[in-house]
Amino acid sequence: MELGIGIGWRPEISDTVERLPDLDWVEVVAENVCPGHLPPALLRLRSRGVRVVPHGVSLGLGGADRPSERRLADLAERAEALDAPLVTEHIAFVRAGGALTASSVLEAGHLLPVPRTWDALAVLCENVRIAQDSLPVPLALENIAAMFSWPDEELTEGQFLAELVERTGVRLLIDVANLHTNHVNRGEDPSAALDELPVESIAYVHVAGGVERDGIWHDTHAHPVTQPVLDILSDLRARVNPPGVLLERDDDFPASSELEGELAAIRATLDAAGGRGTGADFAERNPARPAFEGTARSAVRGPGPARHAAEPHIGTAGRGGAGNGSAQRPRPHGPTATATTAATVPTTATSVATATTTATATTAAPPSARQHVALTQAALLSALVAGTPAPEGFDARRLRVQSRALAAKRADVVAKVAPELPEILGAGYRSAFLAYAKNRPMHAGYRRDALDFAEHLLASRRPQDGAARRRLTLWWQERSAPRPPRGATRLVRVARAALAAR
Repeated sequence: MELGIGIGWRPEISDTVERLPDLDWVEVVAENVCPGHLPPALLRLRSRGVRVVPHGVSLGLGGADRPSERRLADLAERAEALDAPLVTEHIAFVRAGGALTASSVLEAGHLLPVPRTWDALAVLCENVRIAQDSLPVPLALENIAAMFSWPDEELTEGQFLAELVERTGVRLLIDVANLHTNHVNRGEDPSAALDELPVESIAYVHVAGGVERDGIWHDTHAHPVTQPVLDILSDLRARVNPPGVLLERDDDFPASSELEGELAAIRATLDAAGGRGTGADFAERNPARPAFEGTARSAVRGPGPARHAAEPHIGTAGRGGAGNGSAQRPRPHGPTATATTAATVPTTATSVATATTTATATTAAPPSARQHVALTQAALLSALVAGTPAPEGFDARRLRVQSRALAAKRADVVAKVAPELPEILGAGYRSAFLAYAKNRPMHAGYRRDALDFAEHLLASRRPQDGAARRRLTLWWQERSAPRPPRGATRLVRVARAALAAR
């Protein structure tokens, strides 16, 4: 299905988005819309025939735990309310800990990279299958940006994504800005990643801006799109005409003329690289490529095994082997690996059908894989948000940069979900929040974090200004409890925080 050129819909720029010429579709953050109370501006766009795609950020499909049934149901509800042709999420983990590690659940409040290992791939694939079975429309997953690398990775970015598509049939949302981020931060060649990707499985493409500070690229979505990002878009367009391309902007929104200029630059880049950038001619050249229309499971699962009826199996020889010095790649051992390998080399219609059935039956990740992923992710996230030592093999400096970025983002988001807090605390809000967050990980989302921060201040008899403290007390009472914590309650809270920080 052709999507065309779109933009990320945000309430701050809803009027601008409505006025944009030649807008084909928009993407909304799924967690920020309520199915029964869609924003009027979004409803007006839909009435004009502008498609709306929900983009999730909280599933954590790359995490060690199976995806939450509640979160999947919420995402499915939003897809149906928006009459979406597909839904998208990320190849990332956003929380760690819990039953698999016998520790408290830690929330990152951010998308963190999964290790490109066979264990992590097995866990991700099973989680993706669970999500596919729970959603009413096809699912596409986005590659993310990262500030650091995992030690001892076994696959390149392109190989990891290709294996994911091969085993699940999931679509890809390729963010070219994230490829640029990983080029600057991790030394990865965007062109080599594109060489290894199954580009025919691309659902659409993200383009966004960022900024470089002290040799590290920050994927801010708050700065203009740079030429290197457009160059990667051009490189991708030279290989395939993606069904859709979308401009993301999440903060520091510019004037409408600047947004129009960035959209025009995207169109010009696509045109110069060989086409209108809407995917129509690619669909004509590839009639076997499944459409997004409808809710049939075949539309979700078909492309993985079917692709290999006409292509060499990339599981034993990568698309050039870039990044590991060899075209040959090791396969995981054991019954699951054998079954998966057998399921991904169909050469006839009969073998395609057999492969689909076999692949579906062998997607359960071994318990040892989930346990290993759980332990490594919990150790990493604890270092990032709870001040524990960096796990062995990681770049400690990069983790410190990531830790500061997570804390800064946490402060910014809490200020957005609870704008009364910076109003009450004034110029001291940010320093007070960062001091609070230093050894106090987030456990239950940003709104709970705002309440916990206010409770921490009140338990410490802050702010010192009596009027401000009374306002903060009233704000906390209206949202949490009839009185702020005192005495024994405060001691219990402090003990719990100390245990959670261990």
